[in-house]
Formats: sequence, structure tokens, C-alpha cells
Amino acid sequence: MTSIDSSPFGTAPDGTPIEKWTLTNRNGLSVSILSWGATVQSVLVPDRDGTLAEVALGFADLDGYTSPAYLAGNPFFGSTIGRYANRIAAGAFTLDGETYKLAQNEGQTTLHGGAQGFDQRIWQAVGVSGGVRMYYTSPDGEQGFPGTLQAAVTFTLDDDNRLRFDYEATTDRPTVVALTNHTYWNLAGENSGTIENHLLQINADHYTPIDATLIPTGELAPVDDTPFDFRTPRPIGSRLRADHPQLTAGRGYDHNFVLTDSGPAAIVQDPHSGRVMTIETTEPGLQFYSGNFLNGGLRGSTGSQYRQGDAFALETQHFPDSPNHPSFPSTVLRPGEFYTSTTTHTFTTA
Repeated sequence: MTSIDSSPFGTAPDGTPIEKWTLTNRNGLSVSILSWGATVQSVLVPDRDGTLAEVALGFADLDGYTSPAYLAGNPFFGSTIGRYANRIAAGAFTLDGETYKLAQNEGQTTLHGGAQGFDQRIWQAVGVSGGVRMYYTSPDGEQGFPGTLQAAVTFTLDDDNRLRFDYEATTDRPTVVALTNHTYWNLAGENSGTIENHLLQINADHYTPIDATLIPTGELAPVDDTPFDFRTPRPIGSRLRADHPQLTAGRGYDHNFVLTDSGPAAIVQDPHSGRVMTIETTEPGLQFYSGNFLNGGLRGSTGSQYRQGDAFALETQHFPDSPNHPSFPSTVLRPGEFYTSTTTHTFTTA
């Protein structure tokens, strides 16, 4: 049975105490989640020899997540992302004939819910069987989004090393919603350096190309004969610097993959430690981000510098900018409807 422990983790800028909930299974695998941003702060996973290592980027205290240096280029370490995961072009969308202007926090783009998204909110937490459930009420008009949104995410861990995220939401007005988790992973250990030797497999035949502002063009492009073909396991670094217009100027990967209907969304393996992470999801897309904007300015829980390529994120979600692309899967939520989404990370060794 998974043990569940709650402990203090500092005080939010408004004086509210923040909690850390730690889930530990019989194999020693443990996950810690903060009520600040419903944030995955730590994931300790055994290697093929049973040695535990920290495989998620994060900080040892709350100040790391609230400091000006962190927020200046917010990397969203481990955060629950909302009200809308990924990017909305020009910080605006039209729904039922009404145009909504959103908070812009990446030039003119709205990224991950705006300047003060769900990652900077205090969530209420309660222990449940095998985990913790966190709640947040986003008021009508927060960051420009319409409707009062009742959001919840339940984190559970079992003895088969499955870390599960269950998202739910309801609204009192038509709105758009897309929730995800933004943990940065390095299966060799968060202080071990580059993830370029990790083997990555993504179950996707197409991806959504982006423009210079990282907004999808609307095209669903085949991955065949491109650096985006991860249908068989490939080292992340093997195509990172390929001569391809989508990977210019050393930008690396920050792209949505269109998942197929069968098999896991992704499998990642670190050959050195033997750690393997398999991701399954109910979502239609997977954003692969190769840590492009980590610039060495932040030091994590072990004091190590976080640099470009030191970690990757695999964010299960609907497609970026879906509210402005009618051909993409809809992210509209209306009163009386229930938003649900489930993603599972299973940790094994090879």
C-alpha cells in the first residue's frame, strides 16, 4: 500500500501555509506534490540496481518557485498547467461569437494560462486512497478566461510504479480548458547533465508544425523522413540539430505530436541507469519539449545548474492554439459538461 505523508513546505507570498504531500510505494518510489500550483516537486525512482535518484527538476524550498529569478522566465517546473495548457495565439480567441482577450506572457502569446496561471495558485488538498486530490476554483475572468472553473487533479501512486494524474473540471459559462502537468524529466538523475542519450519513442504519425512564434500553423504534417519520426526508439540528441526548418537556430523540440489510437503515447529509456518511463493518456496530443530555454540561471534541489538540454518534458494535452483552429480537437467546455483527462507514468527498468 502507498503511504501518504503531509508536511509543511513554506509560506506563500500571501502568508498561506503550503503543504508537501509525499506518496511512497513498497518499492521505495516516491512522489512529492505541493499545494502551490499542484506541483510535482520530487520523483525518486530506482535504477536497475535499486538505487534511487531524483529524476524530476525542482527546488528544495518554496522560495525557488516564487523567486523573481524563477518567475522572470517561468519554466513551470512540475506545475499543473491551466486554464489552458500550451499557447494561444495573440492572446485571444472567439467563442460563440464573443472574443476574449487573455493575459499575454510570451510576447503577444498566452502561454500556459497567462502571467498568473494555475501554477501560481494555491490548491486545496485532501488525502485519498493511494494519493492526494487537489482542488482550485478559477473565477470568471481570471487571466481573461470566461466562466468560473472548478478544477481538480488527483495524483495516485501504486505498487506497480504507476503514477497517475486524473484531471476534472466543470464550468458555469462556456469556456476553453486544457490541463496538463509540466514535469521536466531526466531519468539518469536531475544533476546528471544532458538527456541527449535518452532513447525516445512517440506513438505519432503526424505532428503540428509551428511558426516563428511557436504557434501551430494548422497543418498536420507526417513525421516520415523528418527529425520528428520517433515511432521507433531514437536518442533524443540524434536529430536535435538536424537541418530542418522546424529545428532552426538551435531551438530544439517544442512541438505537439498527434498521437495514434493504439499503444502508449511515449516510452523513454535512459540506457545508463536502465530507468524506463512509459506514458499512457486519454489525450490526443503530446508536447515534446527538449528544455530549450533552460539557461543555467537556476539551481535545483541538489544545487545543480539547469542548462539547455538537461531535461525534457512530455506534456499530454489537446493541441496548442486549438481555440483558433476549428479543425483541431475541441477544447470547449460548456455548463453541464464534465472535463476529464487521465495520464499515467509507469516506471520500470531494462
